[in-house]
Amino acid sequence: MIIRAFEPGDRDAVIALWRDVFPEYADTSRPQRDPALSIANKMKTQPELFFVGLLDGAIAGTVMAGYDGHRGWVYSLAVAMSLRGNGYGSALMQHAERALAKLGCPKVNLQILSVKTELRGFYEKLGYRMDEVVSLGKRL
Repeated sequence: MIIRAFEPGDRDAVIALWRDVFPEYADTSRPQRDPALSIANKMKTQPELFFVGLLDGAIAGTVMAGYDGHRGWVYSLAVAMSLRGNGYGSALMQHAERALAKLGCPKVNLQILSVKTELRGFYEKLGYRMDEVVSLGKRL
């Protein structure tokens, strides 16, 4: 897998991947679930931390990261369903972690939906542990 920064020409392929991998993206009535809006917003804020993984020139995976000077965050780690289990998700995560570390980021956070229990094992293999915190949110 070749990992590089997202380019505008990747937009449609990334949206198709996200809609396949994240079924909740079908509900675009919520801004945080509109893939086109997510991409547009990321292009305005640290676009250099939006990565795509390519296999034979086609988008096979994505990961977005952000760093606010205090903690890093990882979002939208996605690998095509047919390609899972080959280490591509791990490679994308490690790429994002290295990019954050270069910026001086001391800790990376991520969130998964509580109903997606199958994902915890993947992240635990990469060294992530559940923090004893309550995540709060507010729609603006």
